[in-house]
Amino acid sequence: MSGRTVTVLGATGSVGRATLDLIARAEPGRFDVVALTANTNAEQLAEAARTVGARFCAVADEAAGPALKAALSGTSIACGAGESAVLEAAAMDADWVMAAIVGAAGLKPTLEVVRRGRCVAFANKEALVCAGELFMAEARRSGATLLPVDSEHNAVFQAFNEAQREGIRRIILTASGGPFRLSSLDAMAVAEPAQAVAHPTWSMGAKISVDSATMMNKGLEIIEACHLFALPDDQVDVLVHPEAIVHGLVEYADGGLLAQLGCPDMRTPIAHALAWPERLDTPVERLDLARIATLSFSAPDEVRFPALALARAAYRAGGCAPTVLNAANEVAVDSFLNGKIGFLDIAAVVADALSEGRRSGVTDEGARNFEAVYAADAEGRRMAHSAVIARAGGRRGTAAESR
Repeated sequence: MSGRTVTVLGATGSVGRATLDLIARAEPGRFDVVALTANTNAEQLAEAARTVGARFCAVADEAAGPALKAALSGTSIACGAGESAVLEAAAMDADWVMAAIVGAAGLKPTLEVVRRGRCVAFANKEALVCAGELFMAEARRSGATLLPVDSEHNAVFQAFNEAQREGIRRIILTASGGPFRLSSLDAMAVAEPAQAVAHPTWSMGAKISVDSATMMNKGLEIIEACHLFALPDDQVDVLVHPEAIVHGLVEYADGGLLAQLGCPDMRTPIAHALAWPERLDTPVERLDLARIATLSFSAPDEVRFPALALARAAYRAGGCAPTVLNAANEVAVDSFLNGKIGFLDIAAVVADALSEGRRSGVTDEGARNFEAVYAADAEGRRMAHSAVIARAGGRRGTAAESR
């Protein structure tokens, strides 16, 4: 393979940086970078664009536009700012696009890429969580190829034999368990943001790290897997695997399990997607099973980590329930990181929003089109903000009583 044109949406996040690292290490001419985007980090985006020779880059935050233009002064790299500029980058002609914008903000640009029938490396799980049926229908219509980049889905993708679909009994996504795998509920109740983002195995952004700590990340991945592999959720299981060596498994009718293993480095699944259907050499540490010696597995504790049950329930409810789940979680995580609510309040806020959504009929609305999804996302955020205010008030009252 030579001369694959590439766009990276979300170039300054952990997945985007890892993608650009692999591109920079590849032999000259193998990848031609068309466009890069970021949210607000103009300086880092400009540096990345210079390094890989991008033709265009855009920041979603219009206020960061002047800084990006200044940082690219003296180059031939075109730039823009605002949502329209990000969509412009997504619409540019590229063979392969990394969709790595975190959260629901990635919905529109990822949809733009899918509608153009591109090869899409999918790191934005929220797109499938919020609008899975619509996205998959668009991919079928346009002929887009979806390559999962989450380590778990990428592992399953490699072990999943589509020609033997009838013989597949279930898939298994592994979870490290996060920093609170062995913590008591009392300890989790007083956990600080710094503890929650200190993932024991993976190097990730703050939001994804908190999702791992609550195990909401795995709940969202269950929903994503149901859409990607066209399976009901009772055929998608989760195993806690703290070593994070086995990333995903596929069980077949004969009792055999096929697993994909590798060191916990996102460059491995990214490289698989970047070079697909070929393979790409990477600087990733090679797996030494003799040194590791022991791999352990256990069932997840859904009492201490209720996010898993919330995600399954939202998927089974259908309609816009998964959209509200995701929107409420984004609000709750941001509120926790900003000290407004406690760690255990994150799942509680999501549960509150889903309950209000059922009472008001928001979650019952079908995700009939993307406008309905965007409306449900906005309403989910409103309900979550109300739940945060209520729980934050309760926390202040408790603190005052304790004094």
